[in-house]
Amino acid sequence: MRIARFSIDGNVAFGAIEGDQQDELVLDIIKGIPFADFELSGTKVPVSKVRLLPPVLPNKVVAFGRNYAEHAKELGNEVPDAPFAFFKPSTSVIGPGDEIQYPSFSEEVHHEAELAVVIGRMCREVPRERVKDVILGYTCANDITARDVQRREKQWARAKGFDSSCPLGPWVETDLDASDLTIQLTVNGQQRQLGRTSEMIHSIEDLIVNISEAMTLLPGDVILTGTPAGVGPLNVGDEVAVTIEGIGTLTNKVVKRG
Repeated sequence: MRIARFSIDGNVAFGAIEGDQQDELVLDIIKGIPFADFELSGTKVPVSKVRLLPPVLPNKVVAFGRNYAEHAKELGNEVPDAPFAFFKPSTSVIGPGDEIQYPSFSEEVHHEAELAVVIGRMCREVPRERVKDVILGYTCANDITARDVQRREKQWARAKGFDSSCPLGPWVETDLDASDLTIQLTVNGQQRQLGRTSEMIHSIEDLIVNISEAMTLLPGDVILTGTPAGVGPLNVGDEVAVTIEGIGTLTNKVVKRG
């Protein structure tokens, strides 16, 4: 099931996406929330008539860096022996079609296409064999990074946590084997990144076991699993699109921060 979060006539709701052709997609509005038992209402609206929002509003976004060997290599970094985590605040999250605001304190902003894992239930110290039980589904993410600030400040809070630095969407796919999916990113239609989730150094299971040893994960929390090689600069006016096999495409435009 593809679960989207959307607004229509000032109201926010979740809905199940139906259809295959982009111009024919409809939403069957969900009674309740997707983190508990819910029913489909049977009330359907065309996706073209709503505004798609970030598919979840996470309490926290836990991101893992240097989880693809070629990406670590392209930036001159060593591959970490253990998962390497950092945070992006909830205020960094935007949805499909929302604008990435180029921060005034950076002159080198990069794209990073990533598979995002959405947590479906409260959990802590998750054993490896139970990881799939705590996952609601998967969505596309773009870990926008102020690369010059990252190099200069070492600590990544500003470089990776600024407003609009975490596009998510377009929806959550709940029925998916995420172990070997194609990840692609284009800028203005030109391919920049192409990789597969099977190239991760640390698997999704590794990442969730690792972070849940330290902290409680809540429904709607998001885990970013790392980016394949090919990261590079974005400029004001660029349109950047992340496409993940079996999920869909997340598209955002870069604008000057007002």
